[in-house]
Amino acid sequence: MWIINKSSNLIFIYNNNIYTFLTINNISKYMIINKYIFNYFLNNSFTTNYDTPEPWGLFFQDNATPQMEALEELHNNIMFYLAIIMFAVTWIFASIVINFTNYRISNKYMNHGTLVELIWTITPALILILIAFPSFKLLYLMDEVIDPSLVIYGEGHQWYWSYQYPDFTNNDNEFVEYDSYIIPENDLEIGKLRMLEVDNRVIIPELTHTRFVVGAADVIHSYACPALGIKCDAYPGRLNQSSVYLNREGTYFGQCSEICGILHSSMPIAIQSVKLGKFLYWLYDQLGS
Repeated sequence: MWIINKSSNLIFIYNNNIYTFLTINNISKYMIINKYIFNYFLNNSFTTNYDTPEPWGLFFQDNATPQMEALEELHNNIMFYLAIIMFAVTWIFASIVINFTNYRISNKYMNHGTLVELIWTITPALILILIAFPSFKLLYLMDEVIDPSLVIYGEGHQWYWSYQYPDFTNNDNEFVEYDSYIIPENDLEIGKLRMLEVDNRVIIPELTHTRFVVGAADVIHSYACPALGIKCDAYPGRLNQSSVYLNREGTYFGQCSEICGILHSSMPIAIQSVKLGKFLYWLYDQLGS
């Protein structure tokens, strides 16, 4: 979708959840820009999945891990019970308003109603039990990290992330490690995402059981990526862990979810899932062998 503001010579481009603003001087330059931008989007925008928040979005991002799929299913099941409760409470209030607006209350001296009290006590308890069993089951399943194939250590700083791949070392016995900073808005390329793009992404092979170990160097941070179902607090002097199993290629974005200072919003997370061959090639390049 293209929207042109003639008064300010501003082009607003919306394509595949990517927003871009361009300023032009006249319509002839616009036609030239239109051609190159169209070719750029055609060649690049449809090759990688960007799981990002959408404007006025009300639902989850597309899940990319089994645990996020399970979380969405649990959410939908709980919403079913909430819909029943809302309907019942609305019906009770509406009945009271309709039946007793113009009439005097006939049982104003009644102090107890055993049957009603049993109903409004037992029914919520049964609903909570129905919600608790799948919730605890999923909670314990997500907490288990059994025999991961890859370990990634992420450490939060004010205000960037640093990563380590402790399973791989070069000839000098040095880990693969790097820092990941937000890309300033002035340096963004066309099609990149504001406040979400970083200079060094986390590269993970798809269909691989990966464990994230999270810590912090200064203050409390929180490592969160909605599409992967990751929400792991990072404390100084303490390690937390989370497990993911990426079932498709794509690029998934998150942010620090714990207020950690003045530049808290400048700690984005970008995780890219690639084929195993591409991951090994990237790893070979990082090791410098």
